[in-house]
Amino acid sequence: MLSRPDVDASAALLEQVNHALNSGTPLRIQGGNSKAFLGRKVAGEVLDTRSHRGIVSYDPTELVITARAGTPLSELQTALADAGQMLTCEPPRFAREGSDGATVGGMLAAGLAGPRRPWAGGVRDLVLGTRLITGTGKHLRFGGEVMKNVAGYDLSRLLAGSFGCLGVVTEVSLKVLPVPRQRLSLRLDMDLATALRKLAEWGQQPVPLSAACHDGQALHLRLEGGEGSVAAAQARLGGEPLAEDYWDALNEQQLAFFADPRPLWRLSLPNNTGVLDLPGEQLVDWGGAQRWLKSDADAATIRQAVTAVGGHASCFTAGVCDSPFAPLAEPLLRYHRQLKAQLDPQGIFNPGRLYAEI
Repeated sequence: MLSRPDVDASAALLEQVNHALNSGTPLRIQGGNSKAFLGRKVAGEVLDTRSHRGIVSYDPTELVITARAGTPLSELQTALADAGQMLTCEPPRFAREGSDGATVGGMLAAGLAGPRRPWAGGVRDLVLGTRLITGTGKHLRFGGEVMKNVAGYDLSRLLAGSFGCLGVVTEVSLKVLPVPRQRLSLRLDMDLATALRKLAEWGQQPVPLSAACHDGQALHLRLEGGEGSVAAAQARLGGEPLAEDYWDALNEQQLAFFADPRPLWRLSLPNNTGVLDLPGEQLVDWGGAQRWLKSDADAATIRQAVTAVGGHASCFTAGVCDSPFAPLAEPLLRYHRQLKAQLDPQGIFNPGRLYAEI
């Protein structure tokens, strides 16, 4: 069992929120600023969560870890690795210039997941409970104790991907799992159309896939599981060995593809979507369900093509368009507004970060 290091600064954070409520001052919530390029710009007084840090509790036998929001994600992952465990969603850290690296709170707020996402779930699937400072000046706990969530929602999981628009997350409890006994990565030479057909076929079979990416030249696969199942899959699939650090480079957007100066778009598509004809270069991840696009095409052109196949597109390059996240249909926008009004009635938390209307 780990001790409780670092600092519980929740009282100071709550005081800052209450002062902002009394004065009507918008707050720009930030941790390590690693995801600052995502979403719309927020004007407001900075509320920095990094002073509120530390692993609150972790018993590897319980497969649950609880950490304060300002805890560096790297620190949490190191603690898990030392016990032979991991966050299965592989959240990216994005330790870029001008950033101190991801925090646990930022990981939850952004809700981004890595290559294992289609096979192991995303950030929200790991969330067991949270503590949250709301726009009514209350510090509440959700998940761990009996608490009626707004409109019956599982609020802890609803916070994943909310980008700080619903409140200040101060603590999160996450489900963790053991690191797989065996891991092997392969490179198979085939075109994208063939790769997508093969992935659809393998998805109906007991192939121990945990990552699948096509870079325009070859299909890259990661196999994870027991020694026997991985060895059997390797014998069946063939291919050449691939360096294991490929997946970390993909997840952290450090492959050569991402150095292209054109704007970066993230395309989220239904499973088994075929080849998508769009101007620019594509990198296919998540077995085809997530595609990265480097393109100078305008937002309308990209979104029209993606919407036509049942997907949506978000811009990962700051300043390219006024609505970086895919626009919401009116019924969904209404639900977002109602939820925002319940938790942040004065609209002080990251106003406009997701959408101008929220």
